[in-house]
Amino acid sequence: MRHEPRVILVTGATGAIGKAIARQIAAADDYEVVLAARDASKAERVATEIRTATGNERVRFVVADLSRKAAVQGLAANWRGSLHVLINNAGITPRRRQETPEGIELQLATNVLGYLWMAQAFTDRLAASAPARIVNVASYYAGDLDLSDLEFARRPYDNNAAYRQSKQADRMLTVALAGQLGPLGVTVNACHPGDVSSALSNGLGFAGSQTPDEAARTPVWLATSPAGQEHTGKFFEHRREAVDPFARDRRAIDALYQTLVRY
Repeated sequence: MRHEPRVILVTGATGAIGKAIARQIAAADDYEVVLAARDASKAERVATEIRTATGNERVRFVVADLSRKAAVQGLAANWRGSLHVLINNAGITPRRRQETPEGIELQLATNVLGYLWMAQAFTDRLAASAPARIVNVASYYAGDLDLSDLEFARRPYDNNAAYRQSKQADRMLTVALAGQLGPLGVTVNACHPGDVSSALSNGLGFAGSQTPDEAARTPVWLATSPAGQEHTGKFFEHRREAVDPFARDRRAIDALYQTLVRY
């Protein structure tokens, strides 16, 4: 019988870290890599680059705006075949407050709700492919969560504060999803990838000190090594579990989750 490769979906795959994640996985054996991006021409170019660099012809792309729930649901509805690993990596840091066409603050919609909506939309597919896993690319640069004002309707918008809030939310959401999806054979872990010079970090005023390939190592490790299946609901840095203060407050985690699922 022909061996079927494990299928990995990487969101934000045309950015610096996402591209490095996708290329490192494609270079390994027995993986089919699907790039999710908003820009079809950019995604096609990156997919071609990765196929050429790795010799892996099982690299393709799908187009979706993950800040929009209907687009995420459409992506899942049109998916065919297995999905073994979902890497939620898409993120933005707009300098001014923006909203989606549905009226949701854009950084919350992309960096947090996009992660939740992808997990929800692909739950059945991941469960059917179990053992499966979700890797949420978060950050150690996290904090400032305000459950009463997630969209900066009351607070003055600041893209650093909005980004830090989104990464705290991603780490808390990881714990909530791990509890829900564990019985289905799906693990959920979060990680800090690394500090690179990218459109995202530059938008926050940081230059970065690591290469994209260095930054990709921890998410790739969680996606492909036994550790990513042995642990769930954890936060990792440098391929090691890190203490996550945001994982301790279950009441706050539940409150955040209940708020997010209402979107």
